[in-house]
Amino acid sequence: MKKRGTVRQAGAILLGLTLVGGQAEAASKTEPPRLVLQITVDQLRGDLIGRYGAGMGKDGFYYLLSHGKVFANAHHRHANTETVVGHTTLATGADPAVHGMISNVWIDRKTGRTVYNLQDADYPLIGVSDKGAKQEIDPTQKAATTKGRSPRNILVSTIGDEIRLHYGPQAKVFSVSVKDRAAIAMGGHSGQAWWFSKSAGRFVTSTYYRKTYPEWVKRWNASGKVAAYAGKCWTLLLDRKYYRFADRDDQKWEMNLPGWGRTFPHCYGSAKGKFYTGLLTMSPAGDALTADFAKALIENEKLGQDDIPDYLSISFSSTDYIGHVFGPSSLEAEDNLKRLDRTLADLLHYVDKKVGLEHTLVVFSADHGATEAVGYMKRLGLDAGEFDFKKVVAKPWLAKLRKRFGLKKGELIQGFIKPYVYLNRAAIAKAGLKLETVQKAVAEALQKQPGVAYAVTSTALDRGEVTDSPVLHAVEANYNPDRSGDIYLVFKPHWFVADFDGLIVTSVHGSPWDYDTFVPLVFMGPGIQAGRVYRRVETVDVAPTIAALLHTKAPSGAEGNPLPEVLGAHR
Repeated sequence: MKKRGTVRQAGAILLGLTLVGGQAEAASKTEPPRLVLQITVDQLRGDLIGRYGAGMGKDGFYYLLSHGKVFANAHHRHANTETVVGHTTLATGADPAVHGMISNVWIDRKTGRTVYNLQDADYPLIGVSDKGAKQEIDPTQKAATTKGRSPRNILVSTIGDEIRLHYGPQAKVFSVSVKDRAAIAMGGHSGQAWWFSKSAGRFVTSTYYRKTYPEWVKRWNASGKVAAYAGKCWTLLLDRKYYRFADRDDQKWEMNLPGWGRTFPHCYGSAKGKFYTGLLTMSPAGDALTADFAKALIENEKLGQDDIPDYLSISFSSTDYIGHVFGPSSLEAEDNLKRLDRTLADLLHYVDKKVGLEHTLVVFSADHGATEAVGYMKRLGLDAGEFDFKKVVAKPWLAKLRKRFGLKKGELIQGFIKPYVYLNRAAIAKAGLKLETVQKAVAEALQKQPGVAYAVTSTALDRGEVTDSPVLHAVEANYNPDRSGDIYLVFKPHWFVADFDGLIVTSVHGSPWDYDTFVPLVFMGPGIQAGRVYRRVETVDVAPTIAALLHTKAPSGAEGNPLPEVLGAHR
């Protein structure tokens, strides 16, 4: 059995051996940028910009694509392509097996409790109580038992940490997103992360980062910009002739949230409405507010104003929420990208004015791609389906296994948090059973269920006893023995779990198949020659490449390699 990643990295390593040495030496002669601007779009599959490019201008997405080094075949190499997993990989250059963010949610084996990735009761949000909060539309966050947040569950350093380590406390490191898990993952251990609290209706941070809010944040939160959407509606930006889905605004598989609907216009309602702030994030408004807050941060924290490099991560989340509700092939997803294009153009113009793009390294990518709605795929004649774990375990096979092992109801399976099945290890041990035997039996039964491609046990992963294939290497890259479940379920292409804590969504992500791993990747900045690269590269290469350009060491767990095509422009 070859070590994880060896097969897919072989070409890159050979290329790196011949090129990186000389290029790194040349790069060291180049002054580092004043600002690293890392832009991540949540759920932006690698084909979507081109697919929905009609009517877009030249100053947003296409400015990056025409002025940067574009890697047209970039992929995440881990299996569980979820938000915190992808963001942390981009920030660390490490696989989730190493950085520890194996899923948005997992079960803590010591306590038996469900853990929301970056929750931390030791560091409550500044000025936000755990009590009396509005209901969050994001079902993932329902797993959190506290509003406290910190990066302490990330097991290695990030590129922001390395910048501060190398250049000292004068290097400023910040991150901004609607999502806490996106901001915290990119901000690292030594930066400051800011995110939008839907329950509080403002941008917040936790006491891990600081004790009080700076005055500029207080002013922004009091400016009325969040409430300004009240009574307004999300409407189409352009004439319908620019839209592929102009005549498909009402697809039966789209979610029909009360008060939001499946067709344009989508109206926000009253600012006092129960879901008002959640609806903002499910529209281009979420990204517009994120960009506006980021511009205020650049201005007030004076980023990029001296020769010591600063770092700012901005993660745009609306694409993800809209994709879950309407699917990536929808009029809403299409209009959102056209609006995000303008938001991005405005942001780049602002950075050019305040810092100068000639002094800025822009790194653009996504945390994961997206699958299509089941109904959409079936119309194309492809096999697709939704996997319902509750229905699967209600079948006779589970009762037969419990009888075989002498276990009562609840003593075999502790829980299912996709893609992981957690067994009740305490009950299994008490019954004198061998964990490996029980894992294998449950995995064999699950692999026979409709929609399951592979059921891989943790014992097999521990021992390296898995088939030498790209999909199973991706499962290996996701495996952390302290956090991963006993069995990893890989669903067949276009099959997925649509149930998010009782909320049935239109489309998801989280598989090792290309539609979920394929993401855009662009490096644009001083000395980087524009062009397109078609060889396959991996997102673990992003942080080491930034490190090489800034003359720092790579993050502590980094497993990728600097991209020679980016460094080569510095010769």
